[in-house]
Amino acid sequence: MTRRSDPRTTRLPVPAGELPAFTPVPRQCNRHNGWTPQRQRDFIEALADTGSVDAACKAVNMSTVGAYHLRRQSGGASFRAAWERALQLGVSRVEDVVMDRALNGVEEPLYSYGKLIGTRRRYNDRLLMFILRNRAPDRFADGRPKALNAIDLMELERHKKQWRKEWEAEHKPVSTAEVRASIDRKIEEVRRRVEAEEAAMWARLSEETRAAWAAFVALRERDLVAAAADEDERGLVGRGVLAECSYWPRGKTWQPPEPPPARTEWTLTDPDFGKP
Repeated sequence: MTRRSDPRTTRLPVPAGELPAFTPVPRQCNRHNGWTPQRQRDFIEALADTGSVDAACKAVNMSTVGAYHLRRQSGGASFRAAWERALQLGVSRVEDVVMDRALNGVEEPLYSYGKLIGTRRRYNDRLLMFILRNRAPDRFADGRPKALNAIDLMELERHKKQWRKEWEAEHKPVSTAEVRASIDRKIEEVRRRVEAEEAAMWARLSEETRAAWAAFVALRERDLVAAAADEDERGLVGRGVLAECSYWPRGKTWQPPEPPPARTEWTLTDPDFGKP
């Protein structure tokens, strides 16, 4: 079985310009396996990369007890300041990595009967919530908003007044004349758009098609005028009777319809009806 490595020892290279400069702690005797100036610099670099004192000590092959002992020595003020700065850099780097893992997940191998059959990506929602609660405690701290101080309350009140003014400006009362003017503008825009489309379509037609269309319009107007004249004539003669006729020839005088012929009624009489 493969032994899993300690993730804290994973080096995340910090740019050289961000590493804190410091003066190494002076030592009474310089041993090759002790806290030499170069080993102290390597320790600060590893601490900035990992954000873990234990992992940084493992990276330089030294113990955590010796690291804390070195930190307490006289003349170690610069070393202690570099230690704190490196921890801040390391924590920031670790937070970025954790956020990346929370958002993008971690690729994990899948085994079946001891054979690698594929991989899957696992997402950790609890890790994501942990990062959100630490980076945005006012919105995600245990599901409760962060308490506001006096300055925050004043800022909130200022924003409320600003939002109120913007809302009133957007929802000001509109008069009937303004509504009518808005409708007229929209109708005018539609009319202009239709005219532009018709003009563009007319420009694409050939001369023959334009002439045919003009002839069609002339014939249509002639027929409509004649139909209107027929309707006027029928209305003057008698709308009630002519409305029932499907066609009334022009130039003829209307005559009232002839009454229907008298209906002959026949009765049967039995002269012996009622005699004994």
